[in-house]
Amino acid sequence: MATFAPRTSASRSRNAPRFDGGLPPGGGEGQAASSNFEMRVRRARLGMSVALTGIVMIFISFSSAYIVRKGLPSFDPRTNSLTNDWLRVRLPASLLINTCVLVVSSLTMELARRQAARDVLLARVSSIRGPSAADKNRISWLTITVVLGLSFLVGQLMVWRELAAMGFYLATSPSSSFVYLLTGVHGVHLTGGVLALLFAGVASLLHRSAESQYVTLDVTGWYWHFMALLWVYIFCVLEFVR
Repeated sequence: MATFAPRTSASRSRNAPRFDGGLPPGGGEGQAASSNFEMRVRRARLGMSVALTGIVMIFISFSSAYIVRKGLPSFDPRTNSLTNDWLRVRLPASLLINTCVLVVSSLTMELARRQAARDVLLARVSSIRGPSAADKNRISWLTITVVLGLSFLVGQLMVWRELAAMGFYLATSPSSSFVYLLTGVHGVHLTGGVLALLFAGVASLLHRSAESQYVTLDVTGWYWHFMALLWVYIFCVLEFVR
């Protein structure tokens, strides 16, 4: 007498989602979608790497010129002699506070980026398309990061006012000119990062796909981390190479 074994368990085992350290494939279409998503992330990171390389070259040039100019004398036509016109700029204490603010914003940016990665995995497994509690948490981290970034920019304006109150203006001496140049160019690049964060927040409020939100947050997050690291470098140059 022939017997037939149930095939339910085998069917379930083939259809069950598997986790291999990345996003679940979810069948042929899922594999194609996952591959396309990973390609989008790689392209975005590659483009950001190229942009960051240009920024690195700019600030290496500025800091190198800063160090070389510090040791060069200048010709004084009144005395017909070489003099050292490099004045020691006393940095305000609020500059250290600004540095801490930017470092904290880098931490909140990383929390937002990791939350977006979890949202992608959750959407793949559960087919979630609408807003969730995780979405609200991520929007909160984005909001905190934007507030901290704007606070840093406002703090830089206050630092410039303190420098002016101490008699250090843009054309006072080569040293003060470099202080305004380095902090100002960094502030312009950071403003671009704030605009990118606002764009990511709008995309989240409009309930764009989890993958699109992650791509935006991922590339913006790496840019924001770079801006924080770059500012620590600038701060060390201005503080210890005077």
